[in-house]
Amino acid sequence: MQFENDLSDVVASDKAHVWHHLMQHKMFETADPKIIVEGKGIRVWDINGKEHLDAVSGGVWTVNVGYGRDTIADAVREQLVKMNYFAGALGSVPAARFSERLISKMPGMTRVYYSNSGSEANEKAFKMVRQISARHHGGKKSKILYRERDYHGTTITTLSAAGQPQRQAHYGPFTPGFVEVPHCLEYRNQYGVTENYGERAADAIEEVILREGPDTIGGLCLETITAGGGVITPPEGYWERVQEICKKYEILLILDEVVCGVGRTGEWFGYQNYGIKPDIVTMAKGVASGYAAISCTVTTEEVFNLFKDDASDPLSYFRDISTFGGCTSGPAAALENMRIIEDEKLLENTKAMGARLEQNLLALMDKHPVIGDVRGKGLFWGAELVTDRETKEPVDEIKAQAVVGHCNAEGVIIGVTNRSLPGFNNTLCLSPALIASKSDIDQITDAIDNALTAVFGSGS
Repeated sequence: MQFENDLSDVVASDKAHVWHHLMQHKMFETADPKIIVEGKGIRVWDINGKEHLDAVSGGVWTVNVGYGRDTIADAVREQLVKMNYFAGALGSVPAARFSERLISKMPGMTRVYYSNSGSEANEKAFKMVRQISARHHGGKKSKILYRERDYHGTTITTLSAAGQPQRQAHYGPFTPGFVEVPHCLEYRNQYGVTENYGERAADAIEEVILREGPDTIGGLCLETITAGGGVITPPEGYWERVQEICKKYEILLILDEVVCGVGRTGEWFGYQNYGIKPDIVTMAKGVASGYAAISCTVTTEEVFNLFKDDASDPLSYFRDISTFGGCTSGPAAALENMRIIEDEKLLENTKAMGARLEQNLLALMDKHPVIGDVRGKGLFWGAELVTDRETKEPVDEIKAQAVVGHCNAEGVIIGVTNRSLPGFNNTLCLSPALIASKSDIDQITDAIDNALTAVFGSGS
């Protein structure tokens, strides 16, 4: 792709002034940052005109309906010209309309609280748990459980609930009252059981509850499918037992759907694959496919009613605000994003292309012994790399990063667990847009095939 204007000054401006996310900038003393200029469908072009197939939806599992969607941009522009913003204490037309559409996809849920990032959506959920504890349990049920290898955001409090030590490093001390429960990755079976691993992994949560005291636990926050911690799909029997435990001890079940919500798994929400009935669901990324900033904290009516049960109490309502939760661009974009998913039957495409991606990855696993495990759902997959299948010793993360680099050189952008889990940053991560075609899927896995051969040798 040729760009009309000389953009060489952009590189200089970027190197002089932009502080990039998740990057060591020392490298830019001798190299240039990659700058993406344009996107269309599932492909993007960098400042040098090189085309890349984006297999990670914007790098962080976000652009679910692909790039260059004129109708979303038009919907946002029309709304901004008419009414761009007012604080969320008042209503807006797109916020009301999108909340109704969203709730129609989430039986059992009734209320939508708007903010503008996944971190913020989870922070709101944590505040809800704490306020419910203060008003209805004398402040005792204030602890919130989170799971090893899960991630819920970048603020200090959401990092307090991060099961990824390298994400937390250097940022403590953290908010007190957050307690970790064990992971549920069957490939890394930590209990030595050969049957009913899912139930055993869930029972480990109950063991933590009993240790801490059930009357001190207000919420359990889990990713429905763990994303950046290694694309961990829940083992059979896990979610049924987790829900049973939460009900038994009157603990609010918070499901973090920031990554796997809004079609990523082939259902509107990941939890709908497992028959779960959550109390609170958080979402962001794919809600508007990155065309506008929006996140939602969605609750049942039972949770909502706990904040309006005593109107005479001046502190009874949810005393929270998100300034840019009042922007109308987010719900306007989200409405059109949802229409596209429905009209283009992208849930069905996600299931079909997800099956092809799984098939291709399993074929790669047969060819390359360095792939120890393949796991995922819909268009949300991971391939864990090991030096030895018998011992399951993880490959060094430098090797995993080399696979990513080789794919990138071939024009395919893939992801990998990144400086999150000491010794276990070894899972390749794939989340192409829901519009992916058979040829797109094959191009992705062909690039991985070539990269594994280049990094680990033929028949790696």
